[in-house]
Amino acid sequence: MSVYGKTPLGVPGLDEMLMGGIPTGRVVLVLGGPGTGKTVLSTQFLVTGLKMGEPGVFVSLDESKSHYYSEMEKFGWKLQRYEDKKMFTFLDASPIRHLPGELKIGKITIGRKEFSLLSLIEAVNAAVREIDAKRLVIDPVTALIFQYPDPVQRRTAMLDLMEALVATGATTLLSTELRTMGVERRVQLEEYLAHGVIVLQTLHVARAFVRVLHVEKMRETDADNQPRPYRITSQGLEVFPKESVF
Repeated sequence: MSVYGKTPLGVPGLDEMLMGGIPTGRVVLVLGGPGTGKTVLSTQFLVTGLKMGEPGVFVSLDESKSHYYSEMEKFGWKLQRYEDKKMFTFLDASPIRHLPGELKIGKITIGRKEFSLLSLIEAVNAAVREIDAKRLVIDPVTALIFQYPDPVQRRTAMLDLMEALVATGATTLLSTELRTMGVERRVQLEEYLAHGVIVLQTLHVARAFVRVLHVEKMRETDADNQPRPYRITSQGLEVFPKESVF
């Protein structure tokens, strides 16, 4: 349940930075390098909703269900219990990446890329409808993005995906790999298209490595856009909105 059009993420400190949460029904991109907590943050968002009575769907383009459930149980998140209650669905979309080059549907030949995207959208729509999901995660979308080396095709594919996700009515987190690191890094195409962008990085500050979270943009709401330190605890992510990184 959202307050004033906001959906809380359930991450201490981050919801404070977002003035209560992310805009309900929108698509927010979570960018990060390996080990920065993209999947943890995304699951924390889903579990927060489940505890509030909001069904959720986790779409994996990478991990198997057993590995994901095992990893998330370390944070005390027993997802099987919610699945048994028909409140949570794990959708393994990884086979979509391994389709043959072309498929014939009736008299129409569809390329692998287009079919992969269509298959993903259809599978997500079905999963959301089945449990009337209010929260949705796709983790990570990197594999699909890399299928489109041409920037124009990539932009069209990402727009199609994001429009389809908005049409589900669910508030969505879409994770992907951060391809360049640092404060002055190059902006990725997906960042221009998403409603909001949250960046997770490990930066070398002074003589130490520091985990840094940055709300790069968030439409329809005020937000603290200063980089803030965060940590990954046994309960998930925790952000320190009063502390400065530099």
